[in-house]
Amino acid sequence: MKIKKNDIVKIISGEDRGKTGKVLVVMPGKNRVIVERVAVAKKHVRSNPAQQEQGGIIEKERPVDVSTVMLFCPRCNRGIRVGCKMTSEGVKARYCRRCEEMI
Repeated sequence: MKIKKNDIVKIISGEDRGKTGKVLVVMPGKNRVIVERVAVAKKHVRSNPAQQEQGGIIEKERPVDVSTVMLFCPRCNRGIRVGCKMTSEGVKARYCRRCEEMI
């Protein structure tokens, strides 16, 4: 999976198409990611006096499929395809295939 935690991604399909956000959680086994402020669902929560929790309606980010997100390149200012290559230090790094900048 080429998407990692704390990457900035752009949604390319679905209800939230065009939005960008930071990846909060990556679930490689399920091919899903949770993106900040994307795919927000409202959940009704009952109060719990024993744990002093307040009830009400909370908003929570839901997982989206990895195939609906693209890595966002700040230099190109758009969603990009990602490539991998070895640096001069011998470390594998990701780069933007459009502008060749390291991510």
